[in-house]
Amino acid sequence: MIEFKKTDYTNIADLMSVRLEMLRIVNDLSADYEFDESFINSSREYFLNGNQTSVIAKDEENVIGCASISYINIMPTFSHPTGKRAHLMNVYVNKSYRRQGIARKMILMLVEEARAKGCTEISLDATTDGYPLYKAIGFKENKEGMVLPL
Repeated sequence: MIEFKKTDYTNIADLMSVRLEMLRIVNDLSADYEFDESFINSSREYFLNGNQTSVIAKDEENVIGCASISYINIMPTFSHPTGKRAHLMNVYVNKSYRRQGIARKMILMLVEEARAKGCTEISLDATTDGYPLYKAIGFKENKEGMVLPL
């Protein structure tokens, strides 16, 4: 059974391992590629102290997916009266677990989190593979990528 968790300091190692797995794959790096220590430290610091929420998916002890949302504060506008927006990124599911609704579940968890924080919009940069899922969830195309008004 797949377990979904919001991350914190207790599961930062799980989050870091699946994110580095994702970065190796999307950047066509070898499985044994070693990331620069400052990159790893900066990423860990961001996940622990940044203005974001991340979730992981686990199958027993195996971390099989992750997704993150970063929060952005801008000057309030009529269409975004709170000035709070979010950007969805790093949506990843291990290849052997795809097409089971795992990415959808993680994204919907983050959409609800953004809504609870008063965000009025979530943006993202869609890959070709991810586009149909984002569209099915309700994201719309715009000049910069895709967006989901909340």
